[in-house]
Amino acid sequence: MIFKPYYYFETGCAAYLFGCGGLGKCAVVDAHEEDVDAYIAFASAKGIRITHVIDTHVHADHRSGGPALANKAGALYCLHESADVALAFEPLRDGQEVELGNTRVTVLHTPGHTPESISLVVTDLRRGEEPWFVLTGDTLFVGAVGRPDLPGRARENAGLLYDSLHEKLLTLPGEIEVYPGHFSGSVCGAGMSGKPSSTIAFEKRWNPLLSKSRDEFIDALWDVPPKPAEMEQILRVNQGRMAPSP
Repeated sequence: MIFKPYYYFETGCAAYLFGCGGLGKCAVVDAHEEDVDAYIAFASAKGIRITHVIDTHVHADHRSGGPALANKAGALYCLHESADVALAFEPLRDGQEVELGNTRVTVLHTPGHTPESISLVVTDLRRGEEPWFVLTGDTLFVGAVGRPDLPGRARENAGLLYDSLHEKLLTLPGEIEVYPGHFSGSVCGAGMSGKPSSTIAFEKRWNPLLSKSRDEFIDALWDVPPKPAEMEQILRVNQGRMAPSP
């Protein structure tokens, strides 16, 4: 498998390119607008084609490069089927498998940070039939979890986030590697580690929010940073409801 993370240290964001080098198919997850050409250049250098561009949710802190990258690469632009956007996309369903040659991606609907949030469980069939890693978007971070207040109805969303964590992500095997959408420096959660990856077992043992009861978890998620600057404008651009300014 080819796997390349892109870390944006100024904002604490992460994007990922991964796929099957043997059969020449890959996906880009949570692409950033400024690196559209870089993703294409890397894939070309590796002799692989970007077939899927996936956003784990509609981002509120940065402009997505997803639609532009999909258009330029001739790929599918993918969001969860519940995404409320005014642009064309390939709908993903909970439990759906996306085929990238010998790399397979299972979609988990993990609402809470946003209603359409998803996580992506990745398996390399050349390595084995067991999952290797999970891209958790803004649902689970190293040492923290996603904030539930951005769409409004914070307590309701915090409950959904608790359920997504405990019913979907924490039921995965402990050895599975965790690659989140953010690390320290992002405003999409509080208390994030500067370490950009972890494992399910490590988070179960050390993430302080995961040992709380449901009520304790909901109460704990009120201490979050200020909302991202220009959040409403960024959301409207990423939803296809406003043209991006130069």
